[in-house]
Amino acid sequence: MKRVAVYPGSFDPLTNGHLDIIGRGAALFDELVVAVLQNTDKEPLFTVEERLRVLREVLRPLPNVRVDRFEGLLVDYVRSVGGRAIVRGLRAISDFEYEFQMALMNRHLCEDVETLFLMAAEAYSYLSSRLVKEVAKLGGSVHGLVPPPVEKLLAERYRSAAARKSKR
Repeated sequence: MKRVAVYPGSFDPLTNGHLDIIGRGAALFDELVVAVLQNTDKEPLFTVEERLRVLREVLRPLPNVRVDRFEGLLVDYVRSVGGRAIVRGLRAISDFEYEFQMALMNRHLCEDVETLFLMAAEAYSYLSSRLVKEVAKLGGSVHGLVPPPVEKLLAERYRSAAARKSKR
């Protein structure tokens, strides 16, 4: 039986911390589905299509990793792809509190789906998409924090936002 896991997230934007968890998760399962959440309650910097395109480009070298999108209950999605596990990355104690609640709720909703927590590599323990966006927006370098295609997208997005602002 094929061991399938899902690594869900917004990936807005994808960081090297995400890539670390994806690579380590892919080594543990026959197939890892990286699932981009379509959350209508949030206003993301990048569209779902942009995030999917970047993920597919960056993850192409990993043959057992597939990129998809989902909305609704995560456990329903996990079951729909034949998954038995959810992979989540943890950076700090504050992550654990939230992720622990989510894992317990997911188990309540579907006791056949396990949650596997992977500790962030020390080099990425401080890294978050929110911080990357803030640094890029303020003109700082995100080199080494995100893969090159994301670095390019961030530069383009904030350069065009600055150009629109200066025309006002």
